[in-house]
Amino acid sequence: MLRFSTAGESHGESLIALVSGLPAGVEVDQEFIDHELWRRQRGYGRGGRMRIESDTAHILSGVRHGKTIGAPIAIEIENRDWKNWTEVLPVGPGDPAKHKAVASPRPGHADLAGALKYDFPDARYVLERASARESTARVAAGAFAKLLLKVLDIEVASHVVRVGRAELERDATWEEIAALRDKEEILLSCVDSEAEARMKAEVDLALRTGDSIGGIFEVVVHGAPAGIGTYANWDERLDGILAQAVMSLQAVKAVEVGRGVTAAASLGSEVHDAIAYSENESNGHTRFTRERNNAGGIEGGVSNGEDIVVRGYLKPISTLRRPLSSVAFDTREVTKAAYERSDVCVVPAAGVAAESMVALAIAKLALEKFGGDSAGELRRNYDGYLEQIRRF
Repeated sequence: MLRFSTAGESHGESLIALVSGLPAGVEVDQEFIDHELWRRQRGYGRGGRMRIESDTAHILSGVRHGKTIGAPIAIEIENRDWKNWTEVLPVGPGDPAKHKAVASPRPGHADLAGALKYDFPDARYVLERASARESTARVAAGAFAKLLLKVLDIEVASHVVRVGRAELERDATWEEIAALRDKEEILLSCVDSEAEARMKAEVDLALRTGDSIGGIFEVVVHGAPAGIGTYANWDERLDGILAQAVMSLQAVKAVEVGRGVTAAASLGSEVHDAIAYSENESNGHTRFTRERNNAGGIEGGVSNGEDIVVRGYLKPISTLRRPLSSVAFDTREVTKAAYERSDVCVVPAAGVAAESMVALAIAKLALEKFGGDSAGELRRNYDGYLEQIRRF
């Protein structure tokens, strides 16, 4: 079973990702992993922290001579900003006078709920772990999941479809979305330059007014066959698993599979994807085809062979340069919410993190279905299944 976990705080010494369950023999591309981390750091509207950090993956275990060895993989990502926090957040007792309290909780953040839960006098420790900086470790883990999926010719990519009120007003092709991964400059990860310019204007307005802005990103899984996930048990449905994976990301407040939102206000004849069959033409791994993909590649909790499409709805970042009203932890008096150096817009970065969560979910289900202790065994099992559904 593929499992992963993360450790580390926003201003701690480093972030850690631990991945176990990957079969032996998966080729590990260090440049690819570091490029994934680089993509997470980019995007128009990012804050000063991203000018400090230069995230790279230091692989500590589980990889030798460029391939996985079937053992747990430990990855460390250094926090360069740690040098400014060594006396503020020491592991030992340290000097309490140097503590930097988050003295008033930020509306929309975990500050107040976390302080109440753990009985902290302020929200510093809550901020440190609840911060979206943690998603860096998820991206490192997700890079390994993508390398595994590459063995099966399955790809995962994302793009931004909305920032504030500016929206991409057409469908994007897989080729357009995939091309964004290799761009040397990442603005807002939109496939359409005119739509991206409107999105940029939305970010500029939020920046000028001391505000923050959210949006919608879309993750697409390309090349996955029919049959991943199941309707047999509630917690094994693919759409539910992907929804939980994407919803677990910081600031994501809603998840949509395919055209789920518009489908709720549509007639069945307008929503469901009619099925056709061709003896000569193959759509992916089968001869069953669909002209549309409103279902987002999932029907009844099972992948149907079309592209799997998941959207995440990202709220604006909670830290505002023009803070909202709050209450001081010590005096209980009305004050302004605390301010920590932050971003204005992180929708493209959230899309990269969501790619990782989706890749980890798909890789886990693929390993459960096809098995194999080595990459070669996994591929042989997979090829046998593909032959089965081709003959159906």
